[in-house]
Amino acid sequence: MPRTVSEARHLTRWLITCAWLACAGSAHALNVFACEPEWASLVKALAPQAQVVSATHQRQDPHHIEARPSLIAALRRADLAVCTGAELEAGWLPVLQQRAGNPKVLDRAGGMFFASDHVALIDARAPGGPFDGDVHAAGNPHFQVDPDRVLEVARGLAETLAQVDPTGAGAYHQRAQAFERDWLTHVQRWRAQTSPLRGQRVIAQHSSFAYLWRWLGMVQSADLEPKPGLPPTPGHLNAVLKVAQRERPMAVVATRYQDARSAHWLAAQLGNEAMAIALPTTVDDAQDPQGLVRLFDDLFKQLLNANGGTR
Repeated sequence: MPRTVSEARHLTRWLITCAWLACAGSAHALNVFACEPEWASLVKALAPQAQVVSATHQRQDPHHIEARPSLIAALRRADLAVCTGAELEAGWLPVLQQRAGNPKVLDRAGGMFFASDHVALIDARAPGGPFDGDVHAAGNPHFQVDPDRVLEVARGLAETLAQVDPTGAGAYHQRAQAFERDWLTHVQRWRAQTSPLRGQRVIAQHSSFAYLWRWLGMVQSADLEPKPGLPPTPGHLNAVLKVAQRERPMAVVATRYQDARSAHWLAAQLGNEAMAIALPTTVDDAQDPQGLVRLFDDLFKQLLNANGGTR
């Protein structure tokens, strides 16, 4: 307790100053626009004080969303945008950037972070025509389901956060180091846990899990889609059925945002409808800093169950 009037006044001024600084810090909290929930979750792990908006959620196809006014407003006030890149958002992000009119988050600006710039991509293809489906010339953009590539993105994102908000650079680097230590512990656990999956075969819809199959040592025998992003056709499904009857896959996989009827049809033809599973491609809660850990725990649990458990 202050012993004199002077000390009381000094304490009051100090408290007012602290309150003002706290309010000022809150008012200038970093505003981040994330194109997908996985990157929003990663931002919250590295910058818990940031105000983060995710443009999409787990039940949406990130290739195709509407450039809504609320998203334009969120991008307009963003200090940093964190997106996948590799043409995943080509159908809607340029429209948002144009309408938001925020120079910080234009391509090649300091506040525009593309995760694909920080990882090696697989399955690059020649540019396709309008009837070739979702062909990504730079490579498959669905690398968020590869634990090793997630870590590479985290390292790059920490550096960008430090550049966009240099006053917090030390804290970002410390959190990035802590994230990496924890992440590598999880990776070690996941590798041991998923060893029964190595060599197993699956049939899947789209190339959403191509990186995951490689990380696990699994093989995708066939694709339910005749071309990337195009719905399955009866003729194509019959051809896939012949592959499935020959190779006897462990599971028939769709994502949680896809129509799973084709997967269920194929599983039924194989005599086991339980083979059809819908896996998440991103986190359930974009604001959860542990969302990516929970995502991989969920993925591996479902795949192990499909394979008959951990044995």
